[in-house]
Amino acid sequence: MSDVYTPANHESSKAPFVAALKSLGIKTVGLPTEGITQQINMSRLDHQEYDYLIIGAGIIGLSVARELHVRKPHARVCIIEKEKQIAEHASGRNSGVLHAGFYYTANTLKARFTRDGNRRLRNYCYEHGLRINPCGKLVVASSAKDLEVLEELKQRGDRNQVPLEWVEESDLHKIEPRAKTYERALFSPSTATVDPREVCCNLYDELRQAGVAVHTGVQYLGQEKHHLRTSAGIIRANSLINCAGLYADRIAKEYGFCKDFIMLPFKGQYLQHRGSQPPVRTNIYPVPNLANPFLGVHFTVAVDGSVKIGPSAVPALWREHYSGWNAFSLRDLCEVGFHEAKLFARNSSGFRTMAWSEVKKLRRKSFTQQAAKLVKTLADDDFDTWGRPGIRAQLLQRQTGQLIEDFILEGDSRSLHVLNVVSPAFTCAFPIAEYLVDRLEENGQSKASR
Repeated sequence: MSDVYTPANHESSKAPFVAALKSLGIKTVGLPTEGITQQINMSRLDHQEYDYLIIGAGIIGLSVARELHVRKPHARVCIIEKEKQIAEHASGRNSGVLHAGFYYTANTLKARFTRDGNRRLRNYCYEHGLRINPCGKLVVASSAKDLEVLEELKQRGDRNQVPLEWVEESDLHKIEPRAKTYERALFSPSTATVDPREVCCNLYDELRQAGVAVHTGVQYLGQEKHHLRTSAGIIRANSLINCAGLYADRIAKEYGFCKDFIMLPFKGQYLQHRGSQPPVRTNIYPVPNLANPFLGVHFTVAVDGSVKIGPSAVPALWREHYSGWNAFSLRDLCEVGFHEAKLFARNSSGFRTMAWSEVKKLRRKSFTQQAAKLVKTLADDDFDTWGRPGIRAQLLQRQTGQLIEDFILEGDSRSLHVLNVVSPAFTCAFPIAEYLVDRLEENGQSKASR
């Protein structure tokens, strides 16, 4: 078996080095191949025709392209991505946790996809020599009230056929010596962590080798019947698959979908552990509030064994509100600010209460205090560095003011739109792609029969 080279970065300047490594037979997992960071020349795309055009080169867009190629190897498939690199937003910024699927009620897409997605992505990593940490997850209780929620989670796991184990407080040290719980906890043995960028780069390499066109630095500008306007010219496509993440709702509205929803961005940040010894070896989560879609501050053990705590879920004011005034959008500020102010005033879905609690997490001390509730001791000074923030593309139901919990997939014979692809969308990427391609085939058959 050839050696595996896994660097920490993905700059385009490494591309010649990649070619040299490949000529020596060394597998370049996680390294960019030619063109991954290069903006495409307009002449290469203007008036090109494709069977399928995918907007967005995150984990969902890449997985859909992979599934299309597997089923239709002769189809002309193209991905356009507005950034100069793939997986620049949620896909490359998430925690890397492969969730097991016990948080979700049995009649949801999340429940349907998470269990299978976990298994398939784990197998993908093993088959391709990608790093994976099968560290599991503990969900710990802080009071008798939490035990009722743990019971509900266990029942959901059983219904979803997800393996879960009860762990008595006296036995907790066998799994994680520093964790603490009230009476008992739940252990998820199938939860694992991966490097999300490494996974996405490996998918990218697969697609390029298969002849799938992946064009970075190309922005979608609008549509006219079967023609799409992009920053690299006009493209004609028989079918559009919208996997644009933070902008998926806006594109869907151009096609007459996502009428009942608006997008509210939430910024998530982690604090990185910088001590000499990792404080825990297993993911440790609190019992969640099942009334909202966030899981609370928890310990995440990364693929390399390093540890972070988080995330926050602070309401952001525009779609790419990562820090300061970067990527400021007045349009977003007006739209998002209006709806957030209305939710805050009415406290719809407990938004005001949640927003206040999340804003407090902007203080490092508050962050570490919440994490300290999950373990026996915590040296909070060891968590001193904020990690790279991510934005959750959360949908809100316009009429009810409810934050949407499940994935939303809408479309017709012309286009399909992947909406509310929030956690655990990374885990669910392969089943989501399979479901979407099934829908494309059904729509194609329905169109042919008319």
